[in-house]
Amino acid sequence: MAEVPQELLDFIRDGKRFIVAGHEEPDGDCVGSQLALCSLLKRMGKDPVPCASSPFKRTELKQYEKLFLPFPENREGLRVIVVDVSVRERVGDLPVEGLPTAIVDHHVSSDTPWGDVVYRDPLAPSVTFLMEKVFRALGYEPAKEEAELLLFGLLTDTGFFRHLDETGMETFNTAARLVSAGASPKKLYGNIYGGKPLNSRLLIGAYLSKTRSYFGGKLLVSGETPEESERFGFVSRDSDVLYQLLQSIEGVEAIALIRQENSEECSLGLRSRDRVDVAAIARGFNGGGHKNAAGAKARGSIAEVEEKLIADFSPWFE
Repeated sequence: MAEVPQELLDFIRDGKRFIVAGHEEPDGDCVGSQLALCSLLKRMGKDPVPCASSPFKRTELKQYEKLFLPFPENREGLRVIVVDVSVRERVGDLPVEGLPTAIVDHHVSSDTPWGDVVYRDPLAPSVTFLMEKVFRALGYEPAKEEAELLLFGLLTDTGFFRHLDETGMETFNTAARLVSAGASPKKLYGNIYGGKPLNSRLLIGAYLSKTRSYFGGKLLVSGETPEESERFGFVSRDSDVLYQLLQSIEGVEAIALIRQENSEECSLGLRSRDRVDVAAIARGFNGGGHKNAAGAKARGSIAEVEEKLIADFSPWFE
């Protein structure tokens, strides 16, 4: 895996004021990376501000939402570190233009690279995995709270290690170091998978009840209407469990979840086994991600987006 570039270490050491930004609708890997890095920067005598451009919709992240602050008006001396983002659009409305910017990411590189300094490794299981390497490259060991944040993100993006194969030894070594620093997998499992509202399970039922099968069961598609979002609540989504259930169905190679955000736009969540590269499909919608997990925004209704998705998936199942 890629080593931490010296340019990033210099970018951090030479700066004083930092914005640490992530992507819209952040997940555990994004938030864990941001807050752990902010904690490290404070230990280094710097002034970091964690920023997010959209509300936190996952129940396991609500405890962290209060730690995120508005983008400061005084831009003098500001540097930006963006984590878990492969394309500029995913940062949302944060006004990062014109500021020195570093990127730490593990998604497939976009066709239009951005950032003055880039530390990107698509082979890494999470950005928190990369961030633990940044800690060590800067000469620091994570404190207990930092280790918990880093392991939280690592467990989120690996599905509590479900997505690792025989090449995952370095990931387990990283997890072992974080546990040695005081992070509790048992506690974090409860944070990630526990405390869900009843509506989260009812929403899963709604998705399952209208799941459509294509290409002989190789592709499963479902969607969420604005009415369902309103009925079940915007913090009731538990996509990880839903993907697990759908991927357990015999013959499934890929999954597409379409959420109608408004009358003009949908959000896409794409998952696959090894056969299909859903990141390639997401890039067709100006999105991105990994071969087996990707996302995007798409213009149109659920039906219109579903029709285009079926056409895009078709070459993979011919």
